Amino acid sequence: MPQNLKIASWNINSVRARLDIVTRFLTEEAPDILCLQETKVVDNTFPGGIFRQLGYNHQILHGQPMHHGVAILSKVPIREDDRLDWQANGEARHVGVRLDNGIRLENVYIPAGGEEPDRTINPKFGQKLDFLERMIDWAAKLDKPTILTGDFNIAPLESDVWSHKQLVNVVSHTPVEVDLLGRLQAAHNWVDIGRKFYPAPQRLYTWWSYRARDWQASDRGRRLDHMWVSPELADKATAHRVAEPCRGWMRPSDHAPLITEFSF
Repeated sequence: MPQNLKIASWNINSVRARLDIVTRFLTEEAPDILCLQETKVVDNTFPGGIFRQLGYNHQILHGQPMHHGVAILSKVPIREDDRLDWQANGEARHVGVRLDNGIRLENVYIPAGGEEPDRTINPKFGQKLDFLERMIDWAAKLDKPTILTGDFNIAPLESDVWSHKQLVNVVSHTPVEVDLLGRLQAAHNWVDIGRKFYPAPQRLYTWWSYRARDWQASDRGRRLDHMWVSPELADKATAHRVAEPCRGWMRPSDHAPLITEFSF
């Protein structure tokens, strides 16, 4: 019997500060599983009770004080949680689980990389590149059908940013980052679900800066958040969209959620 699952991913930029919009999103969209990034909270103060009231009784948390942090909240059983240290310094940037159908779900928050795209003067950029290299090694060894989602902090295609010309030397869209993300995709032949449903050059953004006076009017977006799947899962995805209205809610995250529906 087919199993239908709706999986959402959202960089929430502090789950406690944005609890109202997270609960609104879960009430309106009712995904079966929500992957959060940048929760910014230690595990023992994560507001898990609110999510349990909404039916998300299965919770795998990987948090730390004030920075980073990831979580998977689910209505369906999730098991075998992993926390891989692709940052190599203990930062909480990954959590992975197994679904009862045998599929792996990996939730990642790749570092932003600072302001200057030069590792000699900006160590954060070097950390980002090294993080991706470790992910490439991991992906090359995968032997289970896997969903990889989260905030990748890279907009790979020219049509993934509002202006390729103006952003080509801006961290998140530089050639070295795009090349590394391409190598990561090739390491497992990942299928980019966003571009499966919205082929380039269609507009498809997931992030808009807080600096914009009117984010909708200027629409200077980037596609930093992604949902990738193993090749054998590509035809299991039946729908995908960015829940863009969430960017305009009260006290929003600068990211909008991704929602993918699967039929397994």
